[in-house]
Amino acid sequence: MDTSAGKQYRTLTLEAFADTFVPGAKREPGDIAVAGAAAGPGAVAAGAIELLETPATGIASDLDDLAHGLNGHASDYADEHGLVLDTSVPPFVALEFAHRTALIQALTDPGHPEKEFWILTALFCFMAFDTAAHMDTVSAVANGHPGLKTMGFATPDADGLWRFPDFSYRRQLARIHPHTTASGDPA
Repeated sequence: MDTSAGKQYRTLTLEAFADTFVPGAKREPGDIAVAGAAAGPGAVAAGAIELLETPATGIASDLDDLAHGLNGHASDYADEHGLVLDTSVPPFVALEFAHRTALIQALTDPGHPEKEFWILTALFCFMAFDTAAHMDTVSAVANGHPGLKTMGFATPDADGLWRFPDFSYRRQLARIHPHTTASGDPA
């Protein structure tokens, strides 16, 4: 979609989709895409749309089709359940959070023919929150990426490198190879 209205339709739909997987607080009282089903930041605040729109995902060029498909499923779901949707917003956005969740459960069910595509798209929403995959890690941590901050992701040392003086298993699992360089690269 080239129009700003088309872009807004797509963005609202994708935000509501991402918010269904990693819910967060509304960004403002009138927020219609983020349902506010959880306190704190969710996938949308963590950059899910930015990540989905990254060409490296392999799905960026299909996001318009994804939004239309999701909204088609939302309209069908509403008809099947006797729901009247607000027609001023995309159908998936118009669904209450519980109905969004139920629809997504159906779309990701092992028997659904489109399951793989919906799960792939959802994985990028999780990645935006859990890994800040659309950003370099040092910048994400320095800028307080909401997902990494929520998970208590460790900050690097002053030189930008992560060092962990305590072994996670409370014991050293292997010795450093004698030819390992000072920067940690194998020789």
